[in-house]
Amino acid sequence: MATELEKCEQQARKLPLQDRAILIRRLIEGLDELEERDLEQLWIEEAVRRLELYRQGKIGSRPAPEVFADARDRLREMQ
Repeated sequence: MATELEKCEQQARKLPLQDRAILIRRLIEGLDELEERDLEQLWIEEAVRRLELYRQGKIGSRPAPEVFADARDRLREMQ
């Protein structure tokens, strides 16, 4: 059974790219309400979680230039 977070993610992925970008921006802006210390702890926990998934072979890695090129392409699509 999918968690609430998974259901929300599935719905968000169905949105047009521009709407997803707006949603992401709003969610990130909501993080501004957190204390700097709390926000830093959340990022540390996320980094540890991703590292563990990588070590388990559940996620891969990509060269940074490729990631940045994809990000630039997606930003161009939004304009």
